[in-house]
Amino acid sequence: MNMEAVALAVFLFTYALIMSERIHRAVAAMFGASIVLVLRIVPWDKLPTYLDLDTIFLLMGMMIIVNTARNSGLFEYIAIKTAKLAKGSPIKVLILFSIVTAVVSSVLDNVTTVLLLTPMLIYIAKLMELNPIPFLLSEIFASNIGGTATLIGDPPNIMIGSAAKLSFNDFLLNMGPIALIDLILTIGFVYLAYRNSLKVDKDKKNKIVRTLERLDEKAAIKDLTLFRKSVTIILLVVLLFFVHDRLGLEPAIVALFGASLILLWSKEDPEGILEKIEWPALFFFGGLFIIVGSLEETGVILQVAQWMISHIHSQGGALFVISWFSAFASAIVDNIPLTAAMIPLIKNMGASMNIYPLWWALSLGACLGGNGTAIGASANVVVIGIAEREGIKITFGDFLKVGAIIMTLTVAVGVGILWVRYVW
Repeated sequence: MNMEAVALAVFLFTYALIMSERIHRAVAAMFGASIVLVLRIVPWDKLPTYLDLDTIFLLMGMMIIVNTARNSGLFEYIAIKTAKLAKGSPIKVLILFSIVTAVVSSVLDNVTTVLLLTPMLIYIAKLMELNPIPFLLSEIFASNIGGTATLIGDPPNIMIGSAAKLSFNDFLLNMGPIALIDLILTIGFVYLAYRNSLKVDKDKKNKIVRTLERLDEKAAIKDLTLFRKSVTIILLVVLLFFVHDRLGLEPAIVALFGASLILLWSKEDPEGILEKIEWPALFFFGGLFIIVGSLEETGVILQVAQWMISHIHSQGGALFVISWFSAFASAIVDNIPLTAAMIPLIKNMGASMNIYPLWWALSLGACLGGNGTAIGASANVVVIGIAEREGIKITFGDFLKVGAIIMTLTVAVGVGILWVRYVW
């Protein structure tokens, strides 16, 4: 049996199942993984080599921290406080919510961020009697851009950081400036595109201010003790992420330490918290790692890398191809399996060139490509789903008109900065 062909067929079949969305993507990944294990394409004793536990445990730890903090009302407090700071100005609401979304998404996962902020954003837009779509689109774009900035902001970055042994500070220094510039450009573009929808007269503005003043952010806090403990733990974890490489600690260890500490200190019901962990996402990751491992084990990844190396003769060319290919592919398909497939490919290219800049090209394309279409990232799907339940229709075409431009603009800026920094 030609194991290369079988491994490639399983990979493509699993990918097709994920794209079709006919069955849950976790089930598709687990099924594909079980096939390559049953056929011994991936030997059982090599499973720990391919199963990226750094990524899985980092995600698990952060999910526990977020699920515990959520019980305190912390995120509702942030949303109301932000709305009040805007003082009834639609433009300030747009700017402040985009900044808050980007900052929170840089340290917590994107889906949780938009799940907690979107209802409040819709409420405020309705309160101002304005079209909520520009606010929601800006929130989506800011979420994906914020996630690009750090090691823990977006699953592709977690996977890249684990595979390439890149630290939290490495991501912050390389992707942080790109994310900041991209966020400013994105807010500016959304404002220009929807500026006529963001106008309110003075009377309406005063009415909005009076309504916002009646909202009590302190009343949103469900448990003040847990609120304080959650803020303390989140700040401690973020601090440890800044110095984890100096302490010799893997990011996954930091996340698990924070998760165990918040469970111990808060005395929250662990069964309730652990039940809320996104287990399907973790099994999805595990299955994918094994399937991609089968491509590595049979040499398929090596052959593709050798083909790319024979056609790309410079580091600049590789940076350009990887960033744009990842961006357009991520706009269409899930960026997680894409990243899982690209990582060993880039590793194999290390035999002929310095691949350090290529990790940033992959992060750039995989994270920002999600802004291209309505299905490009999980945060997009979640926000559009919440909006639909509220009677706000954002069609695929509506999203594409703005998202494709945002994706092209932000990736182009990122490629330009990486080019100047590492190629020019």
